[in-house]
Amino acid sequence: MTPLRFIAIIPARYASTRFPGKPLAMLGGKTVIQRVYEQVSKAIENVIVATDDERILSHVTSFGGKAVMTSNQHRSGTDRCWEAYLKNGGNEDIIINVQGDEPFIHPEQIEALKMCFDDEATDIATLVKPFDKAGIYDDLENPNSVKVVLNSNMNAMYFSRSVIPHLRGIDKALWPSKHQYYTHLGIYAYRANVLERITNMEPSSLELAESLEQLRWLENGMTIKVGVTQHTSIGIDTPQDLERAEQFLNQQ
Repeated sequence: MTPLRFIAIIPARYASTRFPGKPLAMLGGKTVIQRVYEQVSKAIENVIVATDDERILSHVTSFGGKAVMTSNQHRSGTDRCWEAYLKNGGNEDIIINVQGDEPFIHPEQIEALKMCFDDEATDIATLVKPFDKAGIYDDLENPNSVKVVLNSNMNAMYFSRSVIPHLRGIDKALWPSKHQYYTHLGIYAYRANVLERITNMEPSSLELAESLEQLRWLENGMTIKVGVTQHTSIGIDTPQDLERAEQFLNQQ
């Protein structure tokens, strides 16, 4: 078989509502976007930043990275990835969409995503982290921590902000210890033809209900293969998150 060709695309907007200029914020002497780029480059050779701002484009090229300008009208990073993929030539089989605010993404996580495509039935790949069985229910219940249920082939059956599955007849405080829950990490990889199809789909009822775009893909019959990681995801959405990330970096 011909080896699959991979490309990692990092969407990076300047005009973030909660943290304007986030990609160019400094973290341990480097910008957030440079740290993301360097981490991803440890696992995949072909990496580009997809941006809508000349300041980000200029900065990425200044540290030797590759970037392309994309429209400022995109509704999501997924749409931005597709435009960037086409502008870069559209020659790769698999597109890995890495959030531009994940400076601690681990190379092993990228490798786990790539391995999901060893199964020819995989349309999309994503990652989950096992929830600590010694953890507390309040953390599990947090609606910002998306839960995933898997089938025996490690394909996603459903994603929810609610705790799934519900353990009937068991005190909720005991749920983490009685069942292996999985929490979702928002990193995806797509076959090229699947990403093209996704960008043309209308929002679905489940997606609108939970505000989770991956439910649109499940509703349309796509297979989402799931890789498991033990690495913690530390995204940066606010200036306060950046402070925590700085503390985390100093501890490493």
